[in-house]
Amino acid sequence: MVPVARQGLLLGASAYVLWGLSVLYWPLAEPTGPLEILALRVLFSPIAVGILLLAMGRVRRLARIVRNPRALGLLTLAGVLTSLNWALFIWASTNGHVVDASLGYFITPLVSVALGVAVLRERLRAGQWAAIGLGAAAVAVLTAAYGGLPWIALGLASTFGLYGLIKKHLDVGAIEGLMVETAVLFPFAAAYTIVLQVLGQATFGHVSLANTLLGIGSGFVMTVPMLLFNAAATRVPLSVVGMLQFIEPIVQFLLGVLVFREVMPAARWAAFALLWAALAVLTAEGVRRRRQAAAGDRRSPRRSARSFRTASSAVRDQGETP
Repeated sequence: MVPVARQGLLLGASAYVLWGLSVLYWPLAEPTGPLEILALRVLFSPIAVGILLLAMGRVRRLARIVRNPRALGLLTLAGVLTSLNWALFIWASTNGHVVDASLGYFITPLVSVALGVAVLRERLRAGQWAAIGLGAAAVAVLTAAYGGLPWIALGLASTFGLYGLIKKHLDVGAIEGLMVETAVLFPFAAAYTIVLQVLGQATFGHVSLANTLLGIGSGFVMTVPMLLFNAAATRVPLSVVGMLQFIEPIVQFLLGVLVFREVMPAARWAAFALLWAALAVLTAEGVRRRRQAAAGDRRSPRRSARSFRTASSAVRDQGETP
């Protein structure tokens, strides 16, 4: 039998690979535009997630969230942010900016660290400051090369970073949260779709059977990787799950360069080199801190037991995080 830890690695890696490969899906839906695709995703996502909730027996958890005004309000804001993120991501995937999209998800960890300082008043260590500095240098290089800010990458990183900040303060499961996030936007997506149909500007149901099925599938395309992720997060430590997240932008970057044949001038390579160096520094700093914490735990049995309980709780919570 395959060891549990190895199962977790394979499941987690598969989830992030599939999320990375999603850039291949959206161009297939053309001539449907990004906003219509997003509306269709919001329309059909509650169906896909609802099936998942029923299969996993989590309907009662969903009911508790709906009865909590604070959770409902924050999840509504999270739904708006993730919809903006998806709209920008779909637009980038269908307009020759896959590499810029991957850049955005590479930048996201640095944005999360910066938000920790600005919002949560966290104190950074030297390695974290160095990583942010290298990331800022990468943005500066791209700004000079583009003649303006790399707005696609920064837009994806900021919306996803803020989304993560909100979810950090919510004790809700990933699937339950996703259900609420899409359900609260369902009326707006339905209204937009109806208006397109009435005005004769809709493509859904009017181009081909394949196009219609792809529109329906936009709500289901994230279900399989979500299942794989949830299965992985209960089998591997939280730190490993965090490392696996870099698979997604790596896959997107490779697809942008090798499949979509996007141009990679010297300035873009230089910016990516700076960014990868920043992520390497950030990762090394995290590994060093974990080793120091582990060494301290070994010297203090009581602290070790407390840390084990905290880590176990964190892994369980991570298993319920998108």
